[in-house]
Amino acid sequence: MALKLLCFLFATGLVAYYFYLPIPDNIEEKWKVVLLDATFRSLGHMANLAELLGIKHYMDVMMLLTLAEHTEVTSDEHVSVTDTIFNNVPVRLFISKKKTEKLMRANIYIHGGGWCLGSSAMKPYDLLARMTAQKLNGVVVSIDYRLAPKVHFPTQFEDVYDVVKYFLDKEILAKYSVDPKRVSISGDSAGGNLAAAVTQQLLQDSEVNVKIKIQGLIYPVLQNIDLNTPSYQDNGNMPLLSRELMVRFWSEYFTNDKALNTAMMSNSHISPDEADVFKFVNWSTLLPENLKKNHVYSVPAQGHSNFVKKYPGLLDVRASPLLVEDEKLKGLPITYIITCMYDVLRDDGVMYAARLKKAGVQVEHAHYDNTFHGIMLLNTWPFDFSLAHHITNKYLAWLDDNL
Repeated sequence: MALKLLCFLFATGLVAYYFYLPIPDNIEEKWKVVLLDATFRSLGHMANLAELLGIKHYMDVMMLLTLAEHTEVTSDEHVSVTDTIFNNVPVRLFISKKKTEKLMRANIYIHGGGWCLGSSAMKPYDLLARMTAQKLNGVVVSIDYRLAPKVHFPTQFEDVYDVVKYFLDKEILAKYSVDPKRVSISGDSAGGNLAAAVTQQLLQDSEVNVKIKIQGLIYPVLQNIDLNTPSYQDNGNMPLLSRELMVRFWSEYFTNDKALNTAMMSNSHISPDEADVFKFVNWSTLLPENLKKNHVYSVPAQGHSNFVKKYPGLLDVRASPLLVEDEKLKGLPITYIITCMYDVLRDDGVMYAARLKKAGVQVEHAHYDNTFHGIMLLNTWPFDFSLAHHITNKYLAWLDDNL
């Protein structure tokens, strides 16, 4: 009897651990959030165990989510879909079937997943691209760049840049009947990072004559310099993207060396020699008062210089677009930035919006105070959130209006 009671208490505690989540009162569809979080944390625990036992790398296990969401190439009555290669990089191409005498508009889309996970063939991305192609009556190029831990920075950036540069060639645009004056770029999370970095780089590239007209940055990750901003502190255990997982993504982007992960977890991976970069991410001057709350700014703990010497990408603007000089922000295209209140990356997007506006860039900042990171991907069964469709529709309307 005592053993049965002990087993019952253990099982009850285990269930409570997985399904208890301190959800903010204003988050909608709470049961879906709880089930989603429990599912995602279970996969994370499996990944940790597999790595501990030497069976699989953590990210290889997490990729099961990407594989589970895989969808084959399927055209429909509205959109033609094909998998092809642009400049040696796989892309999934979506082209509206609606007949038009005008040249079409185009959107280059970069999926998220912390530079380690994700694919343009995932159901949520496939659906978003179809909706975009149909809304714009145009072309969507969804990029499948290579992922960590097999490759590290700057490979992901270079894959995306190679595709964008290839597509912006006037002969290629003409091949797909795309108007060179009406090309946009978008991405979510790590894809937002790559979209922002690529768009900055294009301004400096004399070989590219076609300009990106607008950019959409969906809860983008934009800096690794300060991983203790108020949003990292307040939302470290919120659904889908914990602080621990985001730090793991950052470290895997650069290396498999666990020492970097440990230093980034303690926010001590930048040495005193590089401390001047903190001015670009000083949230005390870039965040509104309501997001600072009771937090008091302090310069991140400074470690030794070995990490930056070994991994110079830590200070590369192609990895952290927020580190770019103010002068180089001028001339960037009209920008749409989505941020979520309960997201560790919230402050990255808010700070970038503030800096872009100061540089004279036209910015529309859509902030949602009732949701968390990754919400736009929650558009298919069993985690189909009504808010995901609302945010997506507003984003697509912005694309349509500005492109």
